[in-house]
Amino acid sequence: MQTYWCEHAWLPSGVAEAVEITVGSGRIVAVETGQPSTGEVLAGLTVPGFANAHSHAFHRALRGRTRGDSFWSWREGMYELAERLTPDSYLKLARATYAEMAVAGVSAVGEFHYLHHGPGGRPYADPNAMGEALIQAAREAGIRLTLLDTCYLAGGIGVEPNETQRRFSDGDATAWQDRVRALKADDNTVIGAAIHSVRAVPRDQLSLVDNGGPLHVHLSEQPAENEQCLAAYGVTPTRLLHEAGALHARTSAVHATHLTAEDISILGSTGTTSCFCPTTEADLADGIGPARELADAGSPLSLGSDQHAIIDPLEEARRLEHHDRLRTGQRGRFTGGELLTALTNHQSLGWGLAGAIMPGAAADLVTINMDTVRTAGAAPSQILLAASAADLARVIVGGETIAKNGVHTRLGNVGALLAEAITEVYE
Repeated sequence: MQTYWCEHAWLPSGVAEAVEITVGSGRIVAVETGQPSTGEVLAGLTVPGFANAHSHAFHRALRGRTRGDSFWSWREGMYELAERLTPDSYLKLARATYAEMAVAGVSAVGEFHYLHHGPGGRPYADPNAMGEALIQAAREAGIRLTLLDTCYLAGGIGVEPNETQRRFSDGDATAWQDRVRALKADDNTVIGAAIHSVRAVPRDQLSLVDNGGPLHVHLSEQPAENEQCLAAYGVTPTRLLHEAGALHARTSAVHATHLTAEDISILGSTGTTSCFCPTTEADLADGIGPARELADAGSPLSLGSDQHAIIDPLEEARRLEHHDRLRTGQRGRFTGGELLTALTNHQSLGWGLAGAIMPGAAADLVTINMDTVRTAGAAPSQILLAASAADLARVIVGGETIAKNGVHTRLGNVGALLAEAITEVYE
């Protein structure tokens, strides 16, 4: 057993002082408030580990290297990067990227994985070599992985995949199912599924993309997606997915930016999670989605770092609030508790017993320093509007300390790991 004494801790009931947390076998055994200082002291505010609900690990190599004036021109650079990767280089890049997440407080990541095959779409000897690289990378970086193996079949509605997109495609949804069945879950890995988008999966195959676990989908990220869907099918992407039975409590709609009132109602009534990635949505000029309206309609919220222009879950939470302020001209769109719930939505990744400081939950703890230049003077209940990843003193995942003051306890200097992995990709 390990005992931690927290100066402040954010419990399901709110922020409490002098909290003793007992940990055993990777789980929280007991939580008691108002306790004298015993065990290891965690000075500052301790919160549950963060869930990064949407990641494309290989996009990390694009940071500081993008070009173009729109999402679509950015995508061309992303395709060029995808062409360079092999299972070995992907392992190194993903391990460094997940290590960066670990030092930023992430205890579980949802990897929206569509880079499956070799150049030209030729399968590797192990058809899941790229997915296995991600599984190994997450384990070595010390965070849990939900591998959202993505069905990506077309280059657009009625359009054949281009040369790069053939690396993503299995040909049809039945072949996708056959490949995904060979992936095995373990104590650090959940195997889920993803529909890349209604542009990339034909209407008659949408219902085949589900393996009973978490199901994610890019939804209405760009107006062009809506326009193409309306032209081809006469309905919005949300309505199309709903008619295919793809929207339910296991589903996460990623971005959910350009929605109609009916779309919002459908997502809420089906209990579909809406996953916002504010730093990416800003970087790619995607737009600002109706987060408050979705939450009010019954759609739980989650947060992701997507293309990793920034890896800082606290920044994603802050921008969720600030973007909604900009969109509506009103402050206080979300309470601190609502922002923390979005930050720690492990349920959307299939990790039900995580994301809260309570007995039985995974022992995932993040301690935020309260005396840095950013956080000094802030009330603990408002720390999410002040702190950044640079303010984290300790990150504990499953009872193991993974990071201290920005240094990964297993892998050391994450900046050096990233530099080496990215340099290798571009050489």
